[in-house]
Amino acid sequence: MKALVFAAGLGERMRPLTDRTPKPLLCVGGKPLIVWHLERLAAIGVQDVVVNTSWLAHQFPEVLGDGQRWGLRLHFLYEGPVPLETGGGMLNALPSLGEAPFLLVNGDVWTDFDLGRLPRDPAGLAHLVMVDPPPQATRGDFTLDPDGHVRTGGAHPLTYAGLGIYRPALLAGWQAHAGDVRFAEGKPRFRLAPILAAHMGAGNVTGEHHRGAWTDVGTPGRLAALDQSLQPS
Repeated sequence: MKALVFAAGLGERMRPLTDRTPKPLLCVGGKPLIVWHLERLAAIGVQDVVVNTSWLAHQFPEVLGDGQRWGLRLHFLYEGPVPLETGGGMLNALPSLGEAPFLLVNGDVWTDFDLGRLPRDPAGLAHLVMVDPPPQATRGDFTLDPDGHVRTGGAHPLTYAGLGIYRPALLAGWQAHAGDVRFAEGKPRFRLAPILAAHMGAGNVTGEHHRGAWTDVGTPGRLAALDQSLQPS
């Protein structure tokens, strides 16, 4: 299985920390955020990891090298000076990911979720890890049915954790569902959420509820709190 790490964001809410360092390369617990993901990907047998980049892209190979230290092959995919957002970023990466299902993780989250639990062959087009809505975004994203299907609407919505398994076919015919599509240097920019939502009605998106640790490292304060929690006691 291959993996895609989203690392192309501008990190605007993290400034001034991200003025000189991309957010996934900021350190918590003594190592960059993205390294926590790389170590866990290597532990479950992933060998090839595509890292999409934009802001300060040159720093990723400088800090991470080719991935050999973790037994990985890292493939850095520069999107251009303007990030392509989640949907456009995934679409841009598909030629590097092949035709099999792949694991996706946002480079700016931290979690203790066991990646080995994810299905290598999802029942539908995607399998999402969901968490309880965090204090800074209490509305949630999608609802998880008792049968494991993810839906739009409904009571007690959960938050998408930025972690899941995807089939490339999810983006087949993406133009019909993407909504607001813009372009950067000829490449489409669009969000992934509307694509997922469009396939939920037919039961093509499954998920699970992770009740363990998870942090969306979106502000300097949350970064500092996570760093403190990961320090040896």
